[in-house]
Amino acid sequence: MKIHSLLGFAQRAGKIISGEQGVKTALRRRKVHCLIISKDSSNNTRHRYIKMAENNNVTWYLYGTKNELGQILGKSQRAIVAVTDSGFANAIKTFMKTTKDS
Repeated sequence: MKIHSLLGFAQRAGKIISGEQGVKTALRRRKVHCLIISKDSSNNTRHRYIKMAENNNVTWYLYGTKNELGQILGKSQRAIVAVTDSGFANAIKTFMKTTKDS
């Protein structure tokens, strides 16, 4: 799947921040261009990060499970993934829009 490749490339390029504390810090510093939240994250986590993303005008998506996101990044489970590069973020946005429309 294309999103897996995009996230994998972004991870290898050092353009991904994952884990709740790191993502929270990156959002506060306005370094995040796109936020991905796992579909199986807790309601509290989901609501907290959606609110932070919206307050910082960051596009967010619900995608995959914590296990899937962790596997894509070569890490343990991840509920939150922040993309810090505008090029990767735009590619993810394009992919998510075409997936939603089809």
